[in-house]
Amino acid sequence: MSGFVSSNSCYWIFGFGFGKPTTTEKLHEAFSQFGEVVHAKVVTDRVSGYSKGFGFVRYSTVEDAAKGIEGMDGKFLDGWVIFAEYARPRQPPPENHMAPPYGHQ
Repeated sequence: MSGFVSSNSCYWIFGFGFGKPTTTEKLHEAFSQFGEVVHAKVVTDRVSGYSKGFGFVRYSTVEDAAKGIEGMDGKFLDGWVIFAEYARPRQPPPENHMAPPYGHQ
């Protein structure tokens, strides 16, 4: 089985290529055409509130996630061609091999 499976058996999609005006509501609406969307989120800039160009969609089944990817990958959303793929788990941060801060040993 491909794709990222979360602990609560939902399936995540990573979407990217969004335009600045893309909202979470528009993302949810677009991906809902292909199955039951449990959660959708456009990542936004803290200052401007505009989309950073990517976000995540969570479906309840792997079949719906596959339909969502097939249905939205390379398609237009808010005038921009977007891309969709299975989300991958976040990589752990690299180890810090620097010396301890001044005054700490």
